[in-house]
Amino acid sequence: MKRERTIFSQVLDFLPKYEFDKCVERYQGNHKIQSFPCYAQFLCMAFAQLTYRESLRDIETCLRAVGPKLYPTGLRVRVSRSTLADANHSRDWRIFADFAQVLIRTARDLYSRESLPVELDQTAYALDSTTIDLCLALFPWAKFRKAKAAVKLHTLLDIRVSIPTVVIITHGKIHDVNILDDLPLEAGAFYVMDRGYLDFKRLYRMSLLPAYFVTRAKKNLQSHRVYSRKVDKTTGLRADQTIFLDGLASAMHYPDKIRRIVYYDTDTQKRLVFLTNNFLVEALTIALLYKCRWQIELFFKWIKQHLRIKAFYGTSENAVKTQIWIAVSTYVLIAIVKFHLAKDLSLYTILQILSVTLFEKTPISQAFSLNSFPEKEYHPFNQLTLFDL
Repeated sequence: MKRERTIFSQVLDFLPKYEFDKCVERYQGNHKIQSFPCYAQFLCMAFAQLTYRESLRDIETCLRAVGPKLYPTGLRVRVSRSTLADANHSRDWRIFADFAQVLIRTARDLYSRESLPVELDQTAYALDSTTIDLCLALFPWAKFRKAKAAVKLHTLLDIRVSIPTVVIITHGKIHDVNILDDLPLEAGAFYVMDRGYLDFKRLYRMSLLPAYFVTRAKKNLQSHRVYSRKVDKTTGLRADQTIFLDGLASAMHYPDKIRRIVYYDTDTQKRLVFLTNNFLVEALTIALLYKCRWQIELFFKWIKQHLRIKAFYGTSENAVKTQIWIAVSTYVLIAIVKFHLAKDLSLYTILQILSVTLFEKTPISQAFSLNSFPEKEYHPFNQLTLFDL
């Protein structure tokens, strides 16, 4: 009689083990390692993310409790918290960063046919950062303020599929706009950013690629109008203009024309002024595209609430980055599982089911199909749905 596999081992079928081994080999992660390879480390940390483990002792206790059920997953060693702590501290975090990129490419290919909330043929990205507060005494390398430490997650999110394509982890003192220097740009794509990224020297460099930016103007912007286009004010548009910058430094750093769009949001009763270097897309599309930037805020909120990235199992920089990248991998893995097995369920529901059934010996599709309760999610009027299929 064929024995059923655990749900955990079935979830791991969606991980390309061959690609993981290539990432390990690239950084010699298993060099002189005999009993606890990098894949076992990844499985322990992924288990912690899927089941909300609070500490290394928590991970050790729970994994030892399930015992023989771990064998089909590839975790065939006795897990010790000290061994896991040493692995997180010493093994190169880039192994897990590279593997996360492998999963990201897979997920983007799967969801490539999803449509944007606006009519746009090009790829659109939202760029923003979130700050994770830390204790300065425990994380002295994470510089932020005089009596406070923090790390920042600078994230580029593909708006079409709600998948992070770039994650840059820095200490808290790094200003958001500096990330534009390290960001790999895609020609022809749209980059939607808030006012924190308004640096005309960097934006002009983006225009020369050419890539398109959409951002908000600051109140003290000095400029003069050279052309105006007609707008339909019933849609909320108030102006669609071509301008040149007048500020001495601004004009020197951005000598070309810029498109200025004024939009009145009736929901928030705010007058919003957008700047972009694209003159072909409809003005209303630009305004609605900026509204899609809210998806990255929802992404940050989701991973902070449902994954272990606010409390860390180690205090070194390597341990923190390792945990964050494995959390990103877990998020993308859930998205891949959702596409193949549970398109009607939300990411939250899938994660909750996995957290309590991970070592049940039942077909994974059956575990998801048993959840027949209707989805009732609260969405404030000014927020977009994350991963709505």
